Amino acid sequence: MSDQKNMILAIALSVVILIGFQFLAAEFGWTPTAPSQQAIEQGADPTPGVGSDAPVPPSDSGTSPAPAIVPGGQTDRATALAATPRIEIKTPTIDGSISLVGARIDDVVLDDYRVTLDPNSDFIHLLEPTNYVRPYYAEFGWVAAPGSYVVLPGPKTEWEADATELTPGSPVNLTWTSPQGLTFKRSIAVDDGYMFTITDTVTNGSDTAQELFPYGLISRGGLPETTGFYILHEGPLGVFDDTLKEVDYSDLQEDGDQEAASQGGWIGITDKYWLAALIPDQGSQWSYKFRHSMRNQNDRFQVDYLGGATSVAAGGEITNTSHFFAGAKRLDLLDKYEEQIGAPSFDLAIDFGWFYFLTKPFFLVLTWLHGILGNFGLAILALTVVIKLIFFPLANKSYKSMAKMKELTPKLQEMREKYGDDRQRLNEEMMAMYKREKVNPAAGCLPILVQIPVFFSLYKVLFVSIEMRHAPFYGWIRDLSAPDPTSIFNLFGLIPWDPPTMLMIGAWPVLMGLTMYLQQRLNPQPADPVQAKVFMFLPLLFTFLLSSFAAGLVIYWTWNNLLSILQQWVIMRRMGVKNALS
Repeated sequence: MSDQKNMILAIALSVVILIGFQFLAAEFGWTPTAPSQQAIEQGADPTPGVGSDAPVPPSDSGTSPAPAIVPGGQTDRATALAATPRIEIKTPTIDGSISLVGARIDDVVLDDYRVTLDPNSDFIHLLEPTNYVRPYYAEFGWVAAPGSYVVLPGPKTEWEADATELTPGSPVNLTWTSPQGLTFKRSIAVDDGYMFTITDTVTNGSDTAQELFPYGLISRGGLPETTGFYILHEGPLGVFDDTLKEVDYSDLQEDGDQEAASQGGWIGITDKYWLAALIPDQGSQWSYKFRHSMRNQNDRFQVDYLGGATSVAAGGEITNTSHFFAGAKRLDLLDKYEEQIGAPSFDLAIDFGWFYFLTKPFFLVLTWLHGILGNFGLAILALTVVIKLIFFPLANKSYKSMAKMKELTPKLQEMREKYGDDRQRLNEEMMAMYKREKVNPAAGCLPILVQIPVFFSLYKVLFVSIEMRHAPFYGWIRDLSAPDPTSIFNLFGLIPWDPPTMLMIGAWPVLMGLTMYLQQRLNPQPADPVQAKVFMFLPLLFTFLLSSFAAGLVIYWTWNNLLSILQQWVIMRRMGVKNALS
């Protein structure tokens, strides 16, 4: 009796901790604080490193110039943008601008996506100006060899432009000439998706050969807010020699910089739905780095690449071409860019997880069904049916085994009462009965174990797909990627009261809990009364836990339970086994 009480108490405490943590995190807002100042400015510098952000070529000292900090980052985005002359960006998918000071791509707004469902809410601001309170930008250029005193363009350099607007099919050319006669030309092109092409050319008008190293970087100020789900990576990542490397923000904070070398490859920073990525020339060798630093007591994260030395002779010219992606992680675009520019495994920017070989096909089928049905909610229901049909033979075997076990439950109970504490005799009699009745107790579990990777992969697809974001279903579900907005505690909106987050148990989570309870009623009940009580408590626990999950996931789970109940009920009825639903 004492052991039973301890088990029940442990379960109760676990639930309290789980729900209490969820409540505290939502109610008291455990989120990172915004930095107060992040602007980095440095003029044309006749030293290696061209500004504090640029990677530095190898040298004997291994040191880089100290950053120059301008305090007081702007909290008003419009004011920050107006501080420097700019080239407007206009494409079918993005608006934004490029700062002529530093030639940084630091203003990208995604025209197809808004912050909330409100049609008047702001569009997603992916990149932010250098002098903004949370800067997020891309920078490209050249660094000089250690010990060289060549003057290179830096973050404070103001470039000259031949146009005021960048559009697909109309590139913009920037130029700047150093006091030593080196002319730097940068051609920036953009397509109708999210890909920029940056072509840097250096013409040496001096009488001395120069050695330069091409680089590109993405710098992000402040510790970004993340969803905090362990199944989703948000932060720095890259593909090096066809291998994906993911680095958490916390890893950089605690362990310091990390590096990699690769032929080709790419590096970037990802959010759940958005990506900024550098894609250098795929035919060259590159040194990549993930970096973290503290500037004015605020975090700064950076990813960058640095190429090998390239010599430009007197009167000669060198060119380097790279690409920069800044936009939504749409699989069709990522696959297209992988084919067009050779970005290896670019689709891995979407966190498909360990079961990539399942999750990506599921995603493709889901989008195909959406094209036919016109609604992602219906596509989820249809895909669940398809998966059920594929696993129909395995599920049948499992449910037949469970039906047979349910039929033997009274006999098992009699044995437990008859043999009491004689465990050895009880086990012998049970095995004899299983052999006599031709029943394998594990047969019902093995088919389910085989299906676990499939169900987890589908769960992952529904969780990471941007196509689910702000996608409506029917009735009160206007966003399949957000939790059910209703609550049983205010009678689903009939009572004019907004429950706290921990009590936001919507209609779909309640339906899911009911279907889970009904499914349990069809299964053989544990003979141990404590175990039986624990199992009866699970639907309530899952109802609370899944209430904060995306509605699309809860709809999938509910529909899957209903199909399983129907299949199991039909099988038990055919076998003549009585059940709680008969």
